[in-house]
Amino acid sequence: MNWSLPFPSGRQPVLARNVVSTSQPLAAQAGLAAMARGGNAIDAALAAAITLTVVEPTMNGIGGDAFALVWDGSQLHGLNACGRAPQAWSPERFAGLEHMPKVGWDSVTTPGGVAAWKALSERFGALPFEDLFTDAIRHARDGFPVSPVIARQWAQAAIDLGAQPGFTEFLKPDGSAPQTGEIWRFPAQADTLQEIARTRTESFYRGALAQRIAAFSQTCGAALTADDLAAHQVEWVEPISTPFGDRTVHEIPPNGQGIAALIALGILEQLPYRDTAPGSAARMHLEIEAMRLAFADLYAHIADPAHMEVTAAQLLAPAYLQRRAALIDPQRAGSYPPGQPSSGGTVYLCAADAQGRMVSFIQSNFKGFGSGVVVPGTGIALHNRGMGFVTTPGHPNQVAGGKRPMHSIIPAFMLRNGQPHMAFGVMGGNMQAQGHLQMTLREAVEGLNPQACSDAPRWRINDVGALTLEHTVPAAVVEGLRALGHVPEIAPPNSLDFGSAQLIRKLDTAPGEPSAYVAGSDHRRDGLAVGF
Repeated sequence: MNWSLPFPSGRQPVLARNVVSTSQPLAAQAGLAAMARGGNAIDAALAAAITLTVVEPTMNGIGGDAFALVWDGSQLHGLNACGRAPQAWSPERFAGLEHMPKVGWDSVTTPGGVAAWKALSERFGALPFEDLFTDAIRHARDGFPVSPVIARQWAQAAIDLGAQPGFTEFLKPDGSAPQTGEIWRFPAQADTLQEIARTRTESFYRGALAQRIAAFSQTCGAALTADDLAAHQVEWVEPISTPFGDRTVHEIPPNGQGIAALIALGILEQLPYRDTAPGSAARMHLEIEAMRLAFADLYAHIADPAHMEVTAAQLLAPAYLQRRAALIDPQRAGSYPPGQPSSGGTVYLCAADAQGRMVSFIQSNFKGFGSGVVVPGTGIALHNRGMGFVTTPGHPNQVAGGKRPMHSIIPAFMLRNGQPHMAFGVMGGNMQAQGHLQMTLREAVEGLNPQACSDAPRWRINDVGALTLEHTVPAAVVEGLRALGHVPEIAPPNSLDFGSAQLIRKLDTAPGEPSAYVAGSDHRRDGLAVGF
């Protein structure tokens, strides 16, 4: 592993036996405090995640979804806590729309994240469930100073979502968002978290909180009902994976976009990728082209697995990936239709402990605050995952009642020679799959340490296919990409379009020694890694 820091960030990697890396310092500290109280990595991840709903509401909330990959010391487990569309939704409800609504009640699916907290705690946690809420409730009740990045996102949300039902709960009395350094308190959110903790989430899905959510939905003429909430269940899943050299990268299977990162990695394994120079236009060109191919398949084929016409195994088959790789011209940018295999605004965090447990966890309200709908008097901001469906008749991801949408949030985990190696993730819409690709390549091929992996300049293919580069990409590389036929745009220095990466990599220790780790966090937002 290369311990140098070739990219500007102003921070060093964190080395410790117990580590938490999150997108917000107060949440990282909450996770570490849980460990100090006798908790393990799973407790730390949950304490951090619950705290993030308070201190970074611009990226996640109580009304979102969650996914996790957990190494329990001997085995990797996957959790899909994604909620389903209200049973009353149908293709006819959205007929005539080119795209699904992006905000409002018609973008709200059943929130699954709260159920994820309980499922992970019951299966792997060491602390009492209520203990995990200690810091989140304190920050909501006593208040916390809003950081610059969050204040900027909050101010934009006030403009974009201010007219949505209940959103004024997240604004000051004058209708504005809190400014940088201002103390934000939300006692109603503290009460809600206390109720969730006291009832072990039962109130949220079948009790008083569920009734308040359903009643507000009915008042607004929306489709989500108490029965939709009561029917929600998490699913323990077998992670999908692809080999990459001596590493194996694992993702949650569809309905998530993680398979796109695996497809791109599998394509690069078929190309002379390692023969290109680190940071060069030739190397970045192959990465971008592989990702374009992966996205073509993602948007054509991935949906609720019960409705997919092809399987994840078919999309990851070496022979299929070889055929897809053959479409790439090393000398020229291209555009790609989906293949046909043979028949046959989010928060990310990770945690690890001295006993060898590692957690890769992600939760989100999707686009910033999500739908903009906030249940009055609760602090429950509901996500807008419904916009992940399509309205195209016959498409496997066409909207329908009781169906899971194609999902953007994805945790990642890497094994090396069959042993746990790195928990990592990159938040930010469709940046996540391409972020996983870039983190894997920086670590597995270029040998960078986790902080340098996070700091390295990134590229992004946006939702309409345009290529954007961070302003730190060298000018020679930009010109090299243009010469290969790319038309990159350069993002401004304060752009948040490239997500936020957190990574924890396991260090080599002597047999019988407690585990130790090195962690990195993202300087693009408020990321912080802490340990002891």
